[in-house]
Amino acid sequence: MVDTDEIKDVFWILAGIATAFKTLLFPAYYSTDFEVHRNWLAITHSLPMNRWYLDTTSEWTLDYPPFFAYFEWLLSQVAQFVDPAMLRVQNLNYASQKTVYFQRISVVVMDGVYMLGARSCLNALGVDRHSQQSVAGSLILIFNVGLIFVDHIHFQYNGFLFGILLLSLSCLFRQRYLWSAFTFAVLLNFKHIFLYMAPAFAVYFLKYHCLQQQQTMAKLRAFSQLLMVGLLPFLLSLGPFWRQIPQLMSRLFPFKRGLTHAYWAPNLWALYNAADKVTGSLLGRSAEGPTTTSGLVQETEYAVLPTITPPVTFALTLIFMLPILWKLFQTKSEIQAPVVFLRAVVLCACSSFVFGWHVHEKAILMCLIPLCLITILCEQDAKWGYILAIAGYYSLFPLLFEVDLLVPRYSLYLAYVAMMYGQVRRLYPTFQAYCFLEWAYFLGFIAIPIYEHIVSRILGLHLRLPFLPLLLTSVYSALGVLYFYVRYYVYAMELNTWFKQQPLKSQKKTQKKRKTKTKAQ
Repeated sequence: MVDTDEIKDVFWILAGIATAFKTLLFPAYYSTDFEVHRNWLAITHSLPMNRWYLDTTSEWTLDYPPFFAYFEWLLSQVAQFVDPAMLRVQNLNYASQKTVYFQRISVVVMDGVYMLGARSCLNALGVDRHSQQSVAGSLILIFNVGLIFVDHIHFQYNGFLFGILLLSLSCLFRQRYLWSAFTFAVLLNFKHIFLYMAPAFAVYFLKYHCLQQQQTMAKLRAFSQLLMVGLLPFLLSLGPFWRQIPQLMSRLFPFKRGLTHAYWAPNLWALYNAADKVTGSLLGRSAEGPTTTSGLVQETEYAVLPTITPPVTFALTLIFMLPILWKLFQTKSEIQAPVVFLRAVVLCACSSFVFGWHVHEKAILMCLIPLCLITILCEQDAKWGYILAIAGYYSLFPLLFEVDLLVPRYSLYLAYVAMMYGQVRRLYPTFQAYCFLEWAYFLGFIAIPIYEHIVSRILGLHLRLPFLPLLLTSVYSALGVLYFYVRYYVYAMELNTWFKQQPLKSQKKTQKKRKTKTKAQ
């Protein structure tokens, strides 16, 4: 336990330390996503609104929903005082030191939303801010190595977006369903990939906000209110672009990019691609058109296996979401419902990650961030969450491929997973050890760097088979992701057989209010 006389609120102390650490990463390598966001700053600042989703000066066209475009416009109002040259649409690949530091600082500043969301969620879950549970939750959330990799080195704004998600979750835990629905709708208009989680939110709102009402008119009124607050952000976001809706939708959902990204996300299709490569080699057959290992974002041909189409991936995603959504809908206990909901959020996101069309490796964070919350609530969730953490965070390594980043990526990853394991063991003294197969899988991640950095160089394979380290990383990580997905799904569907959850602090307050009203009547 933490000495409450010495520490008033460990969360904000850790948040300050994390912020200071992130500033040390400003000079680090950044990806093409840096130019993507610089270009979006230029587009939203220099062009009229009706040209935002039409401009093709750069190959990195604006392909996020309008709220994110508005966000870029707001940033550009500050950027013009830092370095006006970054706001010229024709200034492709512009990266002055002022521009780099401005964009890096903007990510750190917007991480404040993530900190607020994380703190709000911990409060809503009834976590005592002076407890070991608070220490564990704070460390796991604040120092999330995936967000450090993707946002503060690779360069994106995921922390800001996940902060909005956490704020929506905290409203839901406090049973402020309309605020939760509104906040989640705002999030969808910042980044539409969060649609993966929408079915879980929809079922929960329907069950606990609408159908819990006793009278039919009350149910209709609750549903109407939910519909209104949910649609309002879409009207504000899409309204100015109503004449360009088809063009906007083509930007948001580009189905011509192929089943998998240039680097395969560690999901079912990574194993599918690998199986096609191995089978084709054994049969002496090769694809006629572009292959999955070409390193290009485009539709590809398979040597042996059937080509997968978008409708197939959508059908699989929906089918595998249904069991956990049904369980959530059937959950009668308001005490257990929030935890079942969190598991549904994780499994809906993971279903989309495992079966989805053209999934980016960064989307694994949509499973891992909500798991951070459940990790501090239940021992078994912590076990499965740790397995996904080992595989999921490792799968982000190809984003940090520069030689200068090898030491930081391995050291940060090892430090985080060690810290996470230590916090879980402190939180659950009786934490169950992993089986031999699971420990063997963990140790297998040591073999990939040995091959990539030593064996392949000695044998010259890095020249003949340059894609092999990526393939090994993707396929081996995919085995862990799929193992987690199957085992966690089985566990989540059998919740009532062995798990008892205490009411959340917010639920206790609500129950007291109901009892008071009943006595008054």
